Amino acid sequence: MGLLQTWRETAYSQETDKKQLEKFWADYFQQEKGVYEKLLENPEEAVSGTVKELAEKYELSLMTMTGFLDGINDSLKTPNPIDEMEEDTVVSLDFDNERLYKNMVDAKADWLYNLPAWEKIFDEAKRKELYLEAKKMNTIVKGPKIGRNDPCPCGSGKKYKFCCGR
Repeated sequence: MGLLQTWRETAYSQETDKKQLEKFWADYFQQEKGVYEKLLENPEEAVSGTVKELAEKYELSLMTMTGFLDGINDSLKTPNPIDEMEEDTVVSLDFDNERLYKNMVDAKADWLYNLPAWEKIFDEAKRKELYLEAKKMNTIVKGPKIGRNDPCPCGSGKKYKFCCGR
């Protein structure tokens, strides 16, 4: 079984007691915050190594590192092969600053997108702009409702109820 599958079975287990799962996630989020604080100190550095080496570097368990890699993967310049990842797989933490910030906002991870290190990377106006862009990403905008007696939008000249509304 791959590392990612093991991580997901543990982190999203339906059998685990709710209190244990809450403690698991609280511990994970605290460790995740620590890794991001270290990464954001030097955002231009492309950190890479095997999963095991990075886990040791950031003082995480192999499973916690796997969860971290799963979470950051969408923010990387080149995604890692997390589905078939093993402890000796070489991975990169070369993230795109803007994409990472937006993904943190999208995940509602205020403990991450409010880290003081972001102030050195983006000024307040840029952070606000990225925040608003991230909030708009998942906003669904519905077009105006077509009434049954309105002309059909397909351009046939018929009423909607006799054309595409059937």
